[in-house]
Amino acid sequence: MKKFAVIGKDVSKSLSPEIHKFIAENTGSLIEYEKVSVPETGFENNIKKLFSEYDGLNVTIPFKISVINHLNKIEGDAKIFGAVNTVRTGDKSGYNTDGLGFMLMLKNNGIDVRGKTVLVLGAGGAGRSVAKKLSDVGADVSVYDKNFEKAKTLKNEFCKIRAVESIDLKSYYAIINASGVGMHATEGVSPVNEDLLSLCSVAIDLIYEPEKSEFLKIAEKCGKKAVNGKAMLFYQAYYAQRIFLNKSADEREAKKLFAKYTEGSK
Repeated sequence: MKKFAVIGKDVSKSLSPEIHKFIAENTGSLIEYEKVSVPETGFENNIKKLFSEYDGLNVTIPFKISVINHLNKIEGDAKIFGAVNTVRTGDKSGYNTDGLGFMLMLKNNGIDVRGKTVLVLGAGGAGRSVAKKLSDVGADVSVYDKNFEKAKTLKNEFCKIRAVESIDLKSYYAIINASGVGMHATEGVSPVNEDLLSLCSVAIDLIYEPEKSEFLKIAEKCGKKAVNGKAMLFYQAYYAQRIFLNKSADEREAKKLFAKYTEGSK
């Protein structure tokens, strides 16, 4: 039986075990999946042991970059993003499935960003992934981060992206919250107000807990399409598991699995 785990500074509330076990059970695979919280100072001392104990690891905050030093190779989006969220320990190869998960979430919600203006809030790991993917498919992407230097760094790396120092009151097709504002200590807070959200067509929050963030509540009140980030979480896990098991991914299968998962969790 293959054994996997999610590792991060604090993964005590992670849904990864639940999602991975669900995917495995519904695709005829037999796996074990655990969550392992690792203190930042203990990462270097623990990573080799974790590689030996598990067949694959999902990597989350704050180890997506530091894990790269322990890998033999990185593939696909991991090369572009400079961050890894999936490690196959057998050959010490690293991948990033966040962008794939995000784009499939858009597709399955009927959201086509090609040639349209998009504002991404947050230039951290999630913001970087989605901004790059959006730019690749021909969206006109602006990125805002309260730390303007982070947005500028992103713009310098991916030259098609625009870094904005402040958010002007203008119309965007989609506004994507990748800032983390609205969860944990900031629950009930929206990163932007109704004046801006009323001008967009689609509001996407990468936060999946709470299910309806203040950002999405405001968007819905304005009559806008509102999308919660749980589908992205599910789809990136689906792609990661395909990598772990060395199996090809199928978008239709992923869509059916997510529908069944959400139906079962209601």
